[in-house]
Amino acid sequence: MANKAMIQRETKRQRLVMKYATKRASLKEQIRQTSSLREKLALHRKLQQLPKNSSAVRLHNRCTVTGRPKGYYRDFGLSRHVLREMAHEGLLPGVQKSSW
Repeated sequence: MANKAMIQRETKRQRLVMKYATKRASLKEQIRQTSSLREKLALHRKLQQLPKNSSAVRLHNRCTVTGRPKGYYRDFGLSRHVLREMAHEGLLPGVQKSSW
């Protein structure tokens, strides 16, 4: 299980990304549309003044149960360990052990 601090840090990042998403997208669009170099540099400065953690690149997928960052399955939002246990217990609808 991951540290509680790591899980909280990740949720804080998710909140910041959602909060600044529209502002970040509009600044990037303005940078693309502007042809003047001075204006582009000014817009880049504004973009750099946003918090670091408001960038979606800094997010990391974590298991919703354990907070484990590795072995993450996007479709379920779970790590491989929890996915296996829940599938064996029948807690995931539509998931069954393969047989051939």
